[in-house]
Amino acid sequence: MTFKALLFKIQNPSLHAMAVLVHKVRNRHSFSDYSHIHVVRIMDRRIDYNSGLFRIMDTRIDYNSGLFCHFYNFHSSNSRPFSSLSDSEFSVSSSQLSDNVNEICRILSDYRSPNHDMEPSLERFNGELTTDLVEQVLKRCKDLGNSSHRFFIWAYKRPDFKHSEQSYRILVDILGSNRHFPMIWDLVFGMKNDGFEIKRELFWVMFRSYARANLPTDAIRAFRRMEEFGIKPSIDDLDQLIYTLCKHRLVDYAHKFFEKAKFEFAVSSKSYSILINGWGEIGNWVEAESLFHEMVKEKVPLDIVAYNTLLGSLCKSGKVDYAHKLFREMGSYGLVPDAFSYSTFVNAYSEADDVNSAIRVFDSMRRHNLVPNVYTYNSLIKVLCKNERVDDAYGLLDEMIEKGLSPDLWSYNTILAIHCNVREVNKALRLLNRMDRDLCKPDKHTYNMLLKMLILVGRFDRAVKVWNGMEERGFYPAVTTYAVMIHGLCKRGRIEDACSHFETMIDEGVPPYTSTCELIRNHLVHLGMQDKARVIANKMQRASSCSIQELSIMFDLPLPVKAIETRSKKGVKVRLGSKRKRETLIKKAGVGEGN
Repeated sequence: MTFKALLFKIQNPSLHAMAVLVHKVRNRHSFSDYSHIHVVRIMDRRIDYNSGLFRIMDTRIDYNSGLFCHFYNFHSSNSRPFSSLSDSEFSVSSSQLSDNVNEICRILSDYRSPNHDMEPSLERFNGELTTDLVEQVLKRCKDLGNSSHRFFIWAYKRPDFKHSEQSYRILVDILGSNRHFPMIWDLVFGMKNDGFEIKRELFWVMFRSYARANLPTDAIRAFRRMEEFGIKPSIDDLDQLIYTLCKHRLVDYAHKFFEKAKFEFAVSSKSYSILINGWGEIGNWVEAESLFHEMVKEKVPLDIVAYNTLLGSLCKSGKVDYAHKLFREMGSYGLVPDAFSYSTFVNAYSEADDVNSAIRVFDSMRRHNLVPNVYTYNSLIKVLCKNERVDDAYGLLDEMIEKGLSPDLWSYNTILAIHCNVREVNKALRLLNRMDRDLCKPDKHTYNMLLKMLILVGRFDRAVKVWNGMEERGFYPAVTTYAVMIHGLCKRGRIEDACSHFETMIDEGVPPYTSTCELIRNHLVHLGMQDKARVIANKMQRASSCSIQELSIMFDLPLPVKAIETRSKKGVKVRLGSKRKRETLIKKAGVGEGN
């Protein structure tokens, strides 16, 4: 099937639905696999404002996850940022290219819902299209699945323009993230028919997409279909498949397929180590140890990585004492402990909140002249902060820099969370300044913690200063950070300041949460500021973002005749009308709060 045929199907929804059905039957998919075929991912997830000052829902620090990746970076070829084309292939100046990328990304954000008419706004870029421009737009907007896909289709239809192989690969990843699997296969067949060489890395992206969607059998089926595209599966492809399945806790499927595939490929300790780590991640140390003994029995060359993986699996399963026993027996296999061997126990004790044991093992590393990595330092910093030993945590920050390591955001944010939790304003702001000196850029979680604390203690002057310093540090607030500021100001009775930030959101084209719209409107109604509510509604109606325009109705809805007012310590809540009416509004706007 050519890509032109795919375009026809997309433009004819009924025919496309029929094609999806045919695809399911052909590949024996269950109908439930495609229940979310029109999902549009929103760029920021909901923040829980009532769960305490410092709970950050999407930044839970899991210091025991991904240990294995320090040694085997299986997804190195597709985990790095997608590379752009060389400078020699640019047809416009870099400044003009950047402006065009920014403007197109703004359009994709403004027209993010499927019912938004985006294409007419793109027409003025007809003469500016280059493969590099398309790649950069897709990279920056890959969380806007629907808009990115429509932009790709629009560009494909331009005369004398042909997408690069990299653009196809990025789009495959975007479609996979949104579970548009039939479209992925049509796209791959279209690439083949258009003369592109299908590379194995494209299938690695597909493995990840299926595993992320909890469809392990489809990931395995994709592996088996590689030969249809002229790719003979290699041991690297098998390792990628197994690693991806294990990463998404589909270890049983990975192990069963490995048992069949090991007779087709020359498996190594790397393949076994992936599975050993996978079983350890889900706490099944029995299976992990069984695989290790199978390695020894089959005389698969044993290396320190495989042994460390077994130690890590035992520790994650709560068998730390048994892991110590095997640690002492390492020499019988001709192996010498390395930094990761010790780090495994530092991480295990830190996770168990055994700060003294963690420090003891850490000191043992020093005596053996083994340098911990940033991950291990962060693990120890976490447990020190948890036990209110912040000065020792700062000592580790200094030690990292002395040893030539660069503390990362987790290093600083872990300590910052403690300062914010006990409302140490000056120490928190000094740490922010230290991040500047150490060339570590704060992220949204850094700012969210700081702003919550400063607003809570009434230091609005400092909150404004931190807010104004964001752009200087190269950070541009998204919906979550705006919500932190607006909700905090409303709770402190500073409705005019909250409205000012809300209007800035509108000017910047950032669609607010529905709960933020409701909060602002209710406060304005309660304070008798209906005129201000109408001003905001008019501004939203004139916004460039279609989602913001459609949300303006939340400020325009008339109050029911029998409006219910619930007085509490937090103020007055005014009902906006029926639940069904609000749900219809939210669906139409294409904005959700759980994304």
